[in-house]
Amino acid sequence: MKKDKNNGLKRLLSFTGNSRGLLTVAQVLSGISAVFIMAPFLCVFFAAKELVVVFAGETLNSAALVGWGIKAVVAEFIGLLLYFIALLCSHVVAFRTEKNLKMAALRHLSKMPLGYFEANPSGMLRKIIDDNSFQTETFIAHQLPDLVGAYVTMIVSLVVMVAFDFRIGIPLFVLFAISFVLQGALMGKESMEFMKTYQDAMETMNHEAVEYVRGISVVKVFGQTVESFTKFTKAINDYKENALAYTLSCRKGMVAFSSLINSSFLVLIPAGVLVALNTNDLLGFTQKFLFYLIFTPACSVMLNKIMYMTSYKMQAEEAMRRIDTILTATPMEDARDLQKSEGFDIEFKNVTFAYEGANKNAVENLSFKVNAGESTAIVGHSGSGKTTTASLIPRFYDVNDGAILIGGVDIRNMSQKDLMEKVSFVFQNPKLFKESLLANICAGRPGATREEALEAAHLAQCDDILAKFPQGIDTVVGTQGVYLSGGETQRIAIARAILKNAPIVILDEATAYADPENESQIQAAFKELVKNKTVIMIAHRLSTIVDADQILVMNEGQLVEQGTHQNLVAADGEYAKMWSNYQKTTNWHIKNTSDAESEGQAC
Repeated sequence: MKKDKNNGLKRLLSFTGNSRGLLTVAQVLSGISAVFIMAPFLCVFFAAKELVVVFAGETLNSAALVGWGIKAVVAEFIGLLLYFIALLCSHVVAFRTEKNLKMAALRHLSKMPLGYFEANPSGMLRKIIDDNSFQTETFIAHQLPDLVGAYVTMIVSLVVMVAFDFRIGIPLFVLFAISFVLQGALMGKESMEFMKTYQDAMETMNHEAVEYVRGISVVKVFGQTVESFTKFTKAINDYKENALAYTLSCRKGMVAFSSLINSSFLVLIPAGVLVALNTNDLLGFTQKFLFYLIFTPACSVMLNKIMYMTSYKMQAEEAMRRIDTILTATPMEDARDLQKSEGFDIEFKNVTFAYEGANKNAVENLSFKVNAGESTAIVGHSGSGKTTTASLIPRFYDVNDGAILIGGVDIRNMSQKDLMEKVSFVFQNPKLFKESLLANICAGRPGATREEALEAAHLAQCDDILAKFPQGIDTVVGTQGVYLSGGETQRIAIARAILKNAPIVILDEATAYADPENESQIQAAFKELVKNKTVIMIAHRLSTIVDADQILVMNEGQLVEQGTHQNLVAADGEYAKMWSNYQKTTNWHIKNTSDAESEGQAC
């Protein structure tokens, strides 16, 4: 399923494109700014030296004191200015990287088979792309420059501390080195695995929460509680357990790290006392000791900052991994031997297909032919493979064995453009874009004129839909309370298919949820849609397929019967039983009590 790719920060930075050099500039400027921002500490130290000599009986040098103050302000200003420029550069890179990630994901999704979007709904894909690309943007814009600045500050501080007086600097250096090693252990491979599990649990919980909110009306109607949604409850518990496990895994290391970096004075004071007892220049030592008192807390802060920056780096790498679940998904294979199909007949030759991870085949050894210009209905009980069969024709999925031919050409040898031009779909739950009705209809054939779209809407029985809105076909769906019913949405989808005018039409239980009034209009629209077309229709209502040129009866993925309505009823097989049961349900009604009583009296 996945290709080998570079993981981690290197993989993320590969999406910076031509802005990679600008990111280097941002990191360099951040490192330089860190040095300038440290300078005021040194200025404070030198100012303190001027004050210490006063206690030794010397005169206070006010000019020098003011000078160090001015130098501190100037250094701080230069440091902040460089840091501001660094952030400007890093933000440009971050925004471009976020754009590149989103565009790469969208381009890759355009190459995926349509079946991929059934297993990965749009809400989940949008969350993966939006949330994780935003997280990488935040890391590149802020935390990556800060991480470089923190490392520079830490290194310069340790070098200066050792250079001032190695007798005090080395013990402090050892203390901070041990702290750094503990920090590395906290951010190791095990923590990364915990991070993945934790993020997965959080994503699952968020998804289940959305599903629960969508089903809240059902919960209220039947007086249920949140516990009735077992998947949601389990997701919450899994998140709690993973969050707790991740926290506990860091407990010992975090306690040790925090204790060490905050106990620097336990090393500094004893080391200072030992040096003071063995020095002949007490004034010089006091001045140096002041430096350590000022700088040591800054080193502790920097170590803490590095730890949090490293944690953000882990999160960014995890975000990149999640986006890679899209970028490394196997796209639809290109045509092996590109051929152009001229005919519109459809033939299944010993087709076998199983969904990924399934224990059995969805369809098995399936063979039949649909002649051009004829209609074929596929019927069967739920799970018999009807929708799967129809989904294989436009390559929602590729078959495992056998072949599907259109006009004598294997669909795997047709270009995607050629295949899509030949097939129109009308599903039982069509989707409309948050665009005008005109744009939604013209999605069937971009570039169609307004008059052509209006004619398609008329043929699809949409005149009443357009008439009820002041803006007619220019009405935008999904805004300011403009929503269509299921049947109305279905008719707009049919108008889209009529405008496309593809020679092959696939109808997947298109009237399953329509009310009687809409169903009659939809049926009228179908008559326009299927004229002189090769039609594959899936239907539960058998009354809609009695005139089909042939009917395929499926059971557990296999073709068990084939023929016209009259022939199949006469054969008294599986279809005859379905027809008999269908007639019983359509004739069934609740008898009026008064009628029953009068019948009883008559008897």
